[in-house]
Amino acid sequence: MSKNFSMRNFRTSALGAALLLATAFPSSAGAAEGVEIPRLNWTFSGLTGYFDKPQLRRGYQVYQNVCAVCHGMRQLYYRNLSEPGGPEFSEASVKAFASQAQVTDGPNDEGEMFTRPGKPADKFVSPYPNDKAAAAALGGAVPPDLSNMAKARAPAHTHAWYTEPYFWLVDILTGYQEGGPDYVHAVLTGYAEEPPAGIDVLPGLSYNMAFPGHQIAMPPPLSDGLVTYEDGTPETVENYAKDVTAFLMWAAEPTLEERKKMGLTVMVYLAIFALLLYLSKRTLWRRVAH
Repeated sequence: MSKNFSMRNFRTSALGAALLLATAFPSSAGAAEGVEIPRLNWTFSGLTGYFDKPQLRRGYQVYQNVCAVCHGMRQLYYRNLSEPGGPEFSEASVKAFASQAQVTDGPNDEGEMFTRPGKPADKFVSPYPNDKAAAAALGGAVPPDLSNMAKARAPAHTHAWYTEPYFWLVDILTGYQEGGPDYVHAVLTGYAEEPPAGIDVLPGLSYNMAFPGHQIAMPPPLSDGLVTYEDGTPETVENYAKDVTAFLMWAAEPTLEERKKMGLTVMVYLAIFALLLYLSKRTLWRRVAH
């Protein structure tokens, strides 16, 4: 009876291992066709990460002057720009930013909708009223909302499937959660005037090294000198890409600094609590024979 039971367990384990291998190999093959996205050094990375306020302000400039022409940020309010942990613009600046947008409001006393200058309590105004209007204006392509883009995207790894547990462990221990920003930065800087040999780009698309399939509907959005920085930061594509990516990361997680501070405080508390429990146990049981 025990022999049959052992054989049945063995067959079940073998079948499970075979299914695991069958599902693992296709995913590794798909990742191998992609491009390894380099990991960048961000101020908000790691266990004690924080946002660089001047960088967020520059990133908002890039978003407002470049990205906002096509992309909206429906989850962000203008008042968020002055809150702690973000760009921390002055209230006067935020009022000025909001007033530049026209917000649809109403109905009024006559039952009609009307437009008015934006207020800090309003959400960021999208460039198009709906997706159909955006598609009609952009040849059928609907630009995605950027509110959570930095958290919603992640690069595909090209390492072997059986090394995944190792990379998971390293990411956990180092607090690595910057896959999305690394990917966004790679897309913004991954354009090339001419695609590599053997790659045919469809009409109306652009070659991009980091984008899946290497063909993207968005033309190169950045160029040197496109946005004027008042703090003297070099006005290059690389700096534009880093600054707007950091801004998008803050938009996706405005409470990142608070979360990391709280997490670190909890870990220190648990470590001290565990030490006290151990010392108490040693004191209480030191005279008891084991």
